Amino acid sequence: MIRLTNVTYSYPRATVPALNDITLEVPAGQFCAVIGANGAGKSTLCAALAGFVPHFYRGQLTGKLEVAGIDVAASSLAQMAGTVGLVFSNPFNQITGARFSVREEVAFGLENMGVPLDEMATRIDAMLRFAGLAEMADRSPYALSGGQQQRLAIASVLVMRPQVVVLDEPTSQLDPIGSKEVFTVLRDLAATDAATVFLAEQKLEWVAAFADRVLVLHEGRLVADGLPGDVLASPDLSQYGLEPTRYTQAARAAQAAGLPFTAANLPVTLEEAVEYFR
Repeated sequence: MIRLTNVTYSYPRATVPALNDITLEVPAGQFCAVIGANGAGKSTLCAALAGFVPHFYRGQLTGKLEVAGIDVAASSLAQMAGTVGLVFSNPFNQITGARFSVREEVAFGLENMGVPLDEMATRIDAMLRFAGLAEMADRSPYALSGGQQQRLAIASVLVMRPQVVVLDEPTSQLDPIGSKEVFTVLRDLAATDAATVFLAEQKLEWVAAFADRVLVLHEGRLVADGLPGDVLASPDLSQYGLEPTRYTQAARAAQAAGLPFTAANLPVTLEEAVEYFR
């Protein structure tokens, strides 16, 4: 579904590339998370998957980048918009302000696509239920909590049925409850195979609990790629400016104190930690 082959990208007038020789494939239906320190290239990679790189930010893109069979460099932003849905970190910036209710906000994109009214109503109702917003359909979008607004932003993208959903740190401004709401919706989406989910995120404990796969970017390069338990428990994580989850840190501290454990792998989630320390 997503294929990058030796992709390198530099912003205009930049002296070093933001993405440096990245090669990877993400199959359809996978929930793939990318992590990295600030400036690692996560947002640039998200922008590239949605076509904003190079069509909006310009700059120089080399290598081959394909999303759902579309050559990003050879396509327009309008062509990409029907295939890739992009969700930003701040839901307030994604709400149009042109509609007075949650239902109308979800309908906005479909109206612009010219979807027939009957089909529109069916898709909106289904998406509101999926995102857990059915009981809030008549509320103002600005009357929702941060987590609810982010779920609304996601629903407004998903209702247009993109094949790939790209999210750039969508929980950065949310509390733990709001973060869990968003991650639950994304996990359910990937589980239905309705779309491929590609997420840039800093909250490693949520990534560990929900993602199928984790990528690590460092100074524009892909330096790690694997299962969450393998990548997030790796001792190499700190050299990329990242700290392991609190559960991994606790297990390492216990090992350093000489406490014996039989488990082969360090825990990265609460559930794994309970079993590890049992």
